[in-house]
Amino acid sequence: GHFSDTLLHSISSALDANEQIILFQNRRGFSPFVNCTACAHVPQCPNCDVSLTFHKHNQKLKCHYCGYHILSHSHCVACGTAHPRTMGLGTQQVEDEIQKLFPDARVGRMDSDTTRGKYGHRKLIDRFQQHELDILVGTQMLTKGLDFGGVTLVGVVLADGLLNFPDFRAHERAFQMLLQVAGRAGRTDNHGKVLVQTYDTSHRVLKQLQSYDYNGMMNVQLQQRKQFEYPPFVRLIRCELKHRNFSVVQEAANWIGQALSNHFPNVLGPQSPAVGRVRNHFLILRSMTAQTSNAESYWSESLKIVGKLLCVWFFVSFGCGILFKDYLDQYSIGGAPLGFWMAQQGSIICFV
Repeated sequence: GHFSDTLLHSISSALDANEQIILFQNRRGFSPFVNCTACAHVPQCPNCDVSLTFHKHNQKLKCHYCGYHILSHSHCVACGTAHPRTMGLGTQQVEDEIQKLFPDARVGRMDSDTTRGKYGHRKLIDRFQQHELDILVGTQMLTKGLDFGGVTLVGVVLADGLLNFPDFRAHERAFQMLLQVAGRAGRTDNHGKVLVQTYDTSHRVLKQLQSYDYNGMMNVQLQQRKQFEYPPFVRLIRCELKHRNFSVVQEAANWIGQALSNHFPNVLGPQSPAVGRVRNHFLILRSMTAQTSNAESYWSESLKIVGKLLCVWFFVSFGCGILFKDYLDQYSIGGAPLGFWMAQQGSIICFV
């Protein structure tokens, strides 16, 4: 199964003591994709460059980017092999397995699938608050701003996905999210327990999390970002272009790269993102960097460039959409507080 003996024993002990449990898995659906064991076929979205996520409750394969969905087949559509395997782990599968392991427990799930109806979010919170549910499985929407006095155990089903996400802010965000979900336990006089399941118990971020070492995490992240020239030591602006025709968006990206190179010393790309096509629009990224000491003049200059680009938008890119995003506006360390201090220092964090 997907649960360690330590976590299962702690869940059993909490249920026997009439206490509540939160299980955190930051991926909705039953499994991220379905794989044929014979021919390795994985159903893909026709509109986006992603695999379809399996949702067991309605037996559908869904795209979480554009909403495309089809019925799940009991046979592989490519080779006809029976019963393709579900791969990966989502909140629906966590809920399903926990219900089988603890059949007498009242299990609920909080993700965007269960809270879409009117007042769905509020009703689920009220049920858990009134102890109508013993175990609540959910995504990041249950990590912030919720105060449940009966919760003494929080289990993170798999932390490695947060730590290994391909983004220079991944470790900061993982620390933030794990510390916030840890704060759901032990909010009364009873000390809480937080169990984090991981394949790398020696990971530096997890060690910092275990000792509530916010300053240590911040210093390491700032040192790395200074070394590799990431915000807040440089101003980084991303230019995202999209169009239905790949050759058009590629031509536009090359033209914009030339135009920006006349004004900025460091222009990166073009580069396709991890998901290079969404809703039948191809995406290409370019980035510009400048030292933060010149941030004010840099930003005003970039606004002038945006104006010039928009003036020739239709002529050069033939309708290619252009979006500029300033990474510093989303930057956390050294900027706006992240709310780390919501976590209760009384909760004990262990790795299993």
